[in-house]
Amino acid sequence: MPLKLKENMINKLMIFKRKVMRKISGPTRSDDGYWSIKSNQEIKDILKGQNIIWFIKKQRLNWLGHIECMAKDNNVQKIKRWKPTSKRPIGRPKTRWEDDVLEDIRSMNVRNWKKVAQERDSWKKTVEQARTLCRLKCFIRRRRLHSIIQI
Repeated sequence: MPLKLKENMINKLMIFKRKVMRKISGPTRSDDGYWSIKSNQEIKDILKGQNIIWFIKKQRLNWLGHIECMAKDNNVQKIKRWKPTSKRPIGRPKTRWEDDVLEDIRSMNVRNWKKVAQERDSWKKTVEQARTLCRLKCFIRRRRLHSIIQI
């Protein structure tokens, strides 16, 4: 299973996405005839608010729901429930993929998520709610930042 999305990985993904979009969209020519690459704001305008992190979180929730709907004797279910018997290294344990996804579910206040995941239609609504929640959080952050700048 994929690893936890850490802050530095999120930043690298966002930088990579902007770099790819600059290559795809190409340079712009100004009125005075000079060529320049697109700024981050111009790229945001092109993407119209789409965010790769929202997409990844949505896909992780889809996958978690898919795993929960599988039969208990399925190999994926066995791997998910498997607990290693070897000793762990000293120090803080690493956060697992499942822990990260469950944290997203907790932030959405979904109760009995395993039961919700068994019902395909309600799980799809939950996944869409996660996408909306990510957009809402981003909007709130932008509003706070904008209000701080105006003060």
